[in-house]
Amino acid sequence: MTVTAHPSLLRELIERCETLRRHAGSDGGPEVARRLEDATYTLCVVTGTRQLDAALSVARRQLADVTS
Repeated sequence: MTVTAHPSLLRELIERCETLRRHAGSDGGPEVARRLEDATYTLCVVTGTRQLDAALSVARRQLADVTS
């Protein structure tokens, strides 16, 4: 049995990580970097991954499975 996060949590974390990554790329400063690190950690924990790109991929797949 696989445990997955609630779809609303996955959507929120995906959006937060993507937004923060864009801001970090445009010199968002240390606060944005810290927030991105925190959001990445949380998304990785709920998806069972270790890197942001993998976590985003797994989260999107889990959302697609729920809506299918």
